[in-house]
Amino acid sequence: MKLSMMGVINLIHEADEMEALTANRCLATVPFGGRYRLIDFVLSSMVNSGIPRVAVFAHRKFRSLMDHLGSGSNWDLHRKQSGLFVIPPSMEDQTDFGKGDLYHFYRNRDYFARSTVDYVVIARSHMVCNVDFAKVLEQHRETGADVTVVCKNSPEGMPGLARKAKVNGAGRIVEMQDHFGRLDSDIVSMEMYVLNKELLLDLVDTSLAQGRDHFVRHSILSRLEQLQVHAYMHEGVLGVVNNIAAYYRHSMELLQPDIWRELFFKPGSIYTKVKDEPPTHYRSGADVSHSLIANGCDIEGTVTNSILFRGVKVAKGAVVRNSIVMQNGVVGENGSLENCILDKEVEIRPMQQLKGSIEMPFIALKRKVI
Repeated sequence: MKLSMMGVINLIHEADEMEALTANRCLATVPFGGRYRLIDFVLSSMVNSGIPRVAVFAHRKFRSLMDHLGSGSNWDLHRKQSGLFVIPPSMEDQTDFGKGDLYHFYRNRDYFARSTVDYVVIARSHMVCNVDFAKVLEQHRETGADVTVVCKNSPEGMPGLARKAKVNGAGRIVEMQDHFGRLDSDIVSMEMYVLNKELLLDLVDTSLAQGRDHFVRHSILSRLEQLQVHAYMHEGVLGVVNNIAAYYRHSMELLQPDIWRELFFKPGSIYTKVKDEPPTHYRSGADVSHSLIANGCDIEGTVTNSILFRGVKVAKGAVVRNSIVMQNGVVGENGSLENCILDKEVEIRPMQQLKGSIEMPFIALKRKVI
């Protein structure tokens, strides 16, 4: 069933403290979970919820984004039935890169105006979760809210950068602050906003006329008293992944079967770009325990409490512990990794040893030979 809703994945000025992992790619395409990218989670949630049209507002370093998304066929989004649209910033005017997301929405207002749907959900790419937006829209209509924000109650706190919100007894958000604020609340905004399309276009015009060009800060936070902004409380798994500590922690949480099953299959499956790989080859002498291993790996050494992406090679005598090795990584004979994150195609030479800590994992850059 298709919802009367369009999806917008907003990559404009997305909070990013991923350091080396986003040196050559945008945050949305950071590899996660053995074979996925961060954007796969919100995109799959939209598709599974019955949203027929999704626009990705790209910003910087979007080559890998274009390569990953392609025509959208891996998410069953193709132009004949529905559509996936990647909207880049203007290449002619370099000042566009410094402007806020409202400016980019305004520049592409015809995209919104041509759509016949009534509602829009605007989301970020760094929220690792599995959300049913049909239920969010249902609550939005029942409460008569102007804006519904998907939130998560997180008493244990989040290592990533996220806004906190304060909600009254009626479910209305009465206060919200950026991650650096001192708001005393356990409620975290998941940066997913459902509102009427006409209201969005009105907020775009009004805010820009006032010289303000940031959607959340200028259109939502400054109007909490005028608008009915309500919270939808998400009960499932959430990872706010926009810094190294959060990336490492939430990756390691995938080794817990209950978290892995809930994130990837409830309420729907998470999809990604399909790559045909042979099964992993566990050679004689391989010792693998409590790990997540993607297809196409070749393992002869020891892997413990780790995540290996597609095509990783672990040679004889090599040891990988508490680490994340991305696609086509190589750990040479008698090499050693502990508490490390290896980017794509990083090679660890024989006998080399790398060690970080749980609080500060060692990061090896893409295509850098250690």
